[in-house]
Amino acid sequence: MAAVASTAPVDEDSKVELYKDALYDACRASGTDQRLFSQQELLDLGAIPANDLMILKSVLQRLNDERLLISCQGPNGLAFKWREQSEAEKYKKCGDQEQAMVYSVIDDAGSDGIWSQTIIRRLQMHENVFKAAIKHLIQKKLVTPFKSVEHPNKKMYIKASLRPSEKATGGPWFTDQNLDEAFIEALQSVIYDFIKSKSTYRKGSGVTHRQKPRKGVVRGNPEKAKKRTADQMSADEPTTTTTTKTPTPAPTTSEEKDILLPMPAGYLDYPTVSDIAKVLSKTNITKTILSEEDVQKLIDVLIADDLIEEAFITGRKSYRVVRPTQQGLEGWAVKQGTAGDDIEAGPNMYRNGFNQVPCGNCPVFDLCEPGGPVAPSNCEYFQAWLGKE
Repeated sequence: MAAVASTAPVDEDSKVELYKDALYDACRASGTDQRLFSQQELLDLGAIPANDLMILKSVLQRLNDERLLISCQGPNGLAFKWREQSEAEKYKKCGDQEQAMVYSVIDDAGSDGIWSQTIIRRLQMHENVFKAAIKHLIQKKLVTPFKSVEHPNKKMYIKASLRPSEKATGGPWFTDQNLDEAFIEALQSVIYDFIKSKSTYRKGSGVTHRQKPRKGVVRGNPEKAKKRTADQMSADEPTTTTTTKTPTPAPTTSEEKDILLPMPAGYLDYPTVSDIAKVLSKTNITKTILSEEDVQKLIDVLIADDLIEEAFITGRKSYRVVRPTQQGLEGWAVKQGTAGDDIEAGPNMYRNGFNQVPCGNCPVFDLCEPGGPVAPSNCEYFQAWLGKE
């Protein structure tokens, strides 16, 4: 009897191990490691016999102890999600409970990382204990410190196997935690010039005009006068001593500037974000491969600046420049001014009569009225605009 009693716990432990493996495999097969499972959903997987809650409790405890299952707060209460075995094995490298606790908090933070003071407050851990734990975790290459553009003065930590998110690093727009404005400007110039070239065409309107022949009447009395024929008007004037020949003016040329015109209705070749991304990948501006999401951010800035607009052609979103006739023929390239300053030679600013006078940009426009504290008669902006100051 004693022998039978001693083997009973072993058999029970083996069953829990089998159920644990079955439930873990079922979770992996039912979704990614980000899917949240409720208790009922775990039972519905069919890995627990007869939906026995006591067996489920033992299995969940085993999975949590082995770091294969993560308990978290779901939309409807307690929930669970599975963890990769390779990630669970890293917890075995933690030398003590404090290291495991610190590593767990950093693990939960994901690719955004976490501030050292946040870890201390969350675990209610003494700072010296935290420093000792984090030192061992760094030595074991489980975590690593990094700098965040969102919190440049805070000491941040992240799992060594993860790459910091764009939220933390700023993505391709930051260099050494500083916003690379020159890089962004260069990319925007390429995007704008490409969209302009694909959504406009150049029209030259220079025309040479010759002075028309003079109109007149054949000599004679007014009663007998008649219109000169075309042959007479084109022929040379007869040379006589009694008349003075009027010199024929030299041909004059009147040339207007070339302009950009919008593409005609029905044009289908406006560029999409995919087309723009391919163009950027062929430039020498950057060796970084920009995703379409990155390119879309640059496009959104150009839209916000009222330089381009969306065009929905045959169900696809594409882009074109706004006010093509107002755009300059030159590219966005930055030219050097006579004084050595950089002058933007990009899109021309949209102007009309109202936004050129002081009233169009007046910060107290709503308060201005005759006889009031702000009035046209005492407007300091008008004095400067009229050149009286």
